[in-house]
Amino acid sequence: MNRNESAPTRATSDGPLVTWWRAQHAKPLMDYGVLMVTIGLLTALGLVVAYSTTTTWSVVAEDSTVWSSAVRQTIYVILGLIVMWLAMKLPLDWVRRFSPLLMVVSIILLIAVLIVGTGAEEVGSQSWLRLGPVSFQPSELARVAIAIWGAHYLTGCTAPGKNLHVRQWVFLGVSFITCVLIMSQGDFGMTATTVLIVVALLFFTGMSWVWIAAGGGLAMFLLAVLLIFGSGYRAERISTYMDALTGHFDETRTSAFQTYQGFLSLGDGGLLGLGLGQSRAKWYYLPEAKNDFVFAVIGEELGLWGGIIVIGLFAVLAVYGFRTAMRNTKPFMALMSATLVAGIVFQAFFNIGYVIGMFPVTGVQLPLLSSGGTATVITLGALGLVVSCARHEPEAISSMQYNGFPTIDRLLRLPEPSPNDGMLGARRATLPSEEQLEKRRERGSVAQRPAGTRPRRPRPHERASTSALRHDFHPVERKRPSDGRQERPYTTERYRAHGRDSRRTR
Repeated sequence: MNRNESAPTRATSDGPLVTWWRAQHAKPLMDYGVLMVTIGLLTALGLVVAYSTTTTWSVVAEDSTVWSSAVRQTIYVILGLIVMWLAMKLPLDWVRRFSPLLMVVSIILLIAVLIVGTGAEEVGSQSWLRLGPVSFQPSELARVAIAIWGAHYLTGCTAPGKNLHVRQWVFLGVSFITCVLIMSQGDFGMTATTVLIVVALLFFTGMSWVWIAAGGGLAMFLLAVLLIFGSGYRAERISTYMDALTGHFDETRTSAFQTYQGFLSLGDGGLLGLGLGQSRAKWYYLPEAKNDFVFAVIGEELGLWGGIIVIGLFAVLAVYGFRTAMRNTKPFMALMSATLVAGIVFQAFFNIGYVIGMFPVTGVQLPLLSSGGTATVITLGALGLVVSCARHEPEAISSMQYNGFPTIDRLLRLPEPSPNDGMLGARRATLPSEEQLEKRRERGSVAQRPAGTRPRRPRPHERASTSALRHDFHPVERKRPSDGRQERPYTTERYRAHGRDSRRTR
């Protein structure tokens, strides 16, 4: 029996569902479309949750109505979508050029917060910079800036063995200064997420596991010193965390009040939830219901399935964000997209983790779902850069060139992605057009190839871009110097015949 007949094909053995799944993921714009849909769902869900959780606390504020906080959050979301649209239109070469300036501005703003910042009386950290009626949190910008600048600065550097590259040492120094400034504001949660972004970027550049393990040990030592000699409320959070692991709280009215109320909210939700807007915990029982513990309100109103949907959306964002980085051929885009997605997913993982009792309460917000102006605008802007990297995948660029733009690109009037964008001065091998060749021939800058002669062989950097001209390399008849007989050209047909003959004789 023929060997090909006995072995089933891969599509037949995998089944129709797996075959359909692979066919969908083989499409060039799959990552781009899934990321856009996921970001849209998270943003829409965040607005719904904002209208549900902010009504109770908005009433008690001065000169406010029931919908004041919700309308304010809607304005922040609109501003964030505008920033995301601008990030998608912005050439990635500009992002690389201005990334050092963005990093410098972020450090200056972090220093300014320590001088003229306010907000320590409210949340226990001096991390807000107030400019009249507008308040701004520079640590949010610094966390994104260090990911963008680090991806630009570390592009192309590889560590020799277990050692570190010189640029990696410089990046570590700038990251240490940034984390110290954020820690000086008393914001431990933001410091932890920034450290994770730095570690993720160094890991993506190929840093050895030895350095990662050493850094983790140093971080645990500093955490222990902070708990011993730091503020009292941080030690209380650790004790509350230990109580949450066992499910037994000793102080449900003082230090463990917020965590205990969060557990009660998740328990009240059950499997299907109480319904949108029907949460009881938001009526002054659960502190920070619209910010840090918004996931508890989601679990109470939408139930277990609502929590699973939120976790699933962040998982989809992580999978397709990392898939975008792996499918991108430009190192800067791969590093930037992977690091930005890792930072957002780490933040969501921390927030959901301490709400359900897996981590101590650190005050980290849930991206796109917690109410807040600075975090919403900067997170949507960072996701705009990730979506732009998805549009610059090689398959996506080819699809847009030959099949046209998708509908969403035409509605947003996005420019055509360039295959050279994000290279920033690297040598770009391109073929001249027919019009340019004709003008060069008229000026005499292009020598005419005599008939019957071979064109020159392309250089190594030209071979990837000269596939369209390979038909011009045709065999010619040559005369042997010995007997003068003509040699038949070694064409493809002769090669195949020779291969068949050689297989028959073996």
